[in-house]
Amino acid sequence: MNKDHHTKPNYLISLLTNKCPRCRVGDIFKTKNAYDFNNYTKMHEHCPVCDQRTEIEVGFYYGTGYVSYGLSIAFLVTTFVAWWVLIGMSFSIDDNRIFYWMGTSITLLLICQPLIMRLSRTLWLSWFVTYDPDWKEHQPKQPERIVPEQMDNW
Repeated sequence: MNKDHHTKPNYLISLLTNKCPRCRVGDIFKTKNAYDFNNYTKMHEHCPVCDQRTEIEVGFYYGTGYVSYGLSIAFLVTTFVAWWVLIGMSFSIDDNRIFYWMGTSITLLLICQPLIMRLSRTLWLSWFVTYDPDWKEHQPKQPERIVPEQMDNW
């Protein structure tokens, strides 16, 4: 057997680059630019490499709101700790540096929101679709809640 046959692509790198969780090679989104506001939410219906369906069931990505919320809170906590360590702040009436942190972190969060949205969708999909080292030999599992005749019928 070829030694490179089962080299497993890194999970974290495939998440951060929005790759298919099944093959970790194909792109999930149609455009790589998260700031192309006309197309940044458009996803491939199937992975262009391994043919894994990206929407497993109707309304599948509603759960990403919770993931996005968690990532946003983690981002705010991280910026707060970084601000506190680098700038320092005390909680008193005379110290208004916390408002500078709030303004800065909210601005950064708004700028990073397209990236967080994409990451939350990729993360959500990776929790339901596992990596298959032999994806070239196996067909992807067909979603059990999809009725092909009813797709795009709403």
